[in-house]
Amino acid sequence: MPPFTPASGLSPEDELRTQAREGLKARLAANGLYAPEKDYWDRLEFELDIIIRMKFPGYFLIVSDFMKWTRGQGIPVGVRGSGAGSVVAWGLQITALDPLRFGLFFERFLNPERISMPDFDIDFCQDRRGEVIRYVQDRYGKDRVAQIITFGTLQARAALRDVGRVLQMPQGQVDRIAKMIKVKPGQSVKLRDAINEEPRMRQAEQEEEAVRKLFSIAEQLEGLYRHASTHAAGVVIGDRPLDEIVPLYRDPSSDMPVTQFDYEGDEKAGLVKFDFLGLKTLTVIAVTEQLVKQRHDIRVKAEEVPFDDKKSFEALSKGTSTGIFQLESTGMRDLLRKMKPDRVEDLIALVALYRPGPMDNIPKYIACKHGREKPFYLHPALEPILSGTFGVMTYQEDVMLIARELAGYSLGQADELRRAMGKKIKEQMDA
Repeated sequence: MPPFTPASGLSPEDELRTQAREGLKARLAANGLYAPEKDYWDRLEFELDIIIRMKFPGYFLIVSDFMKWTRGQGIPVGVRGSGAGSVVAWGLQITALDPLRFGLFFERFLNPERISMPDFDIDFCQDRRGEVIRYVQDRYGKDRVAQIITFGTLQARAALRDVGRVLQMPQGQVDRIAKMIKVKPGQSVKLRDAINEEPRMRQAEQEEEAVRKLFSIAEQLEGLYRHASTHAAGVVIGDRPLDEIVPLYRDPSSDMPVTQFDYEGDEKAGLVKFDFLGLKTLTVIAVTEQLVKQRHDIRVKAEEVPFDDKKSFEALSKGTSTGIFQLESTGMRDLLRKMKPDRVEDLIALVALYRPGPMDNIPKYIACKHGREKPFYLHPALEPILSGTFGVMTYQEDVMLIARELAGYSLGQADELRRAMGKKIKEQMDA
């Protein structure tokens, strides 16, 4: 873990407690209370005890330090994922969301019953991400900060084209065969599966010796590493020069070293990964704010728009969501018109449900929201947990609460169940 030396002269543990307590006090004064004030302070102390016991105060202080610097420079930044469940992170200005308002749990981020590294998923404005990385290099030492390598593997189409070129087959023939492989966005297709699904490929394999040889060799090469590149987000920071811990690689297009171990290898070597992802959406929002100021002399800050802004919901209810992250597909715009969202919780549920499987529950959610159906609960104990989503089990937090209420799990144990379900690990789910 890279060391964090507080300017105050306090130990990292005491510095964390001081900053988190002062930060929470400021947040509650600015944002108001969505739960009894005692609940916030109890949760803060609970989290602080776990963070210090697991020896992660330095990690939280490092992330807080570069997040405060980023915001101070006016660089748009946001945090995704389970880190939003931490009250300590909220107090340290890492996240900008009240976890108690949205029923988020710290155990999803850091589980005292399973030792694993904390990992904030942070998005920066695409155009200014480099500034943050340079700040971290200057703060901790250029020889102690590196990006992470990633390896491109030979997919079915690329394997066919590479092998076809080596076998000196006509480029047009190889290209025609490669294009027969139906590739869906975000999914990889095995060559043998593609051959089995496409009659023309099967026919070519049966009738032409050269194509048989092409398929045979390409199948053996499929999945092998083809080239090295740099991970889109991952950065490691060490407590000493990195070449004393891992081998390094020089990417020709970057002046920053890259670890020769991938993400998992770096973790095994003891290095801590930080996420610095460049997100185009944040850049678009920043440019929009600038243009509104220039052209209309109106100051708009996206982070300050209230969650109950009436005009926003009116626009979304008409399906006018082109360019809005996760809400702009044709199917999603159609659902917005049907749902007519009037609270931010509707949007959160819609984004969570809009994926294969859970999608089947969207009509039920909409029908219950508009009073055409009544919510159904398999057990009375589920009503307080699922009433906000009209009886539709929507979030991983729902799974955790249900495991606690019905099975008497601790939230740490419930997080293990959630993780097993998310990763579809059958043995763990059976247990």
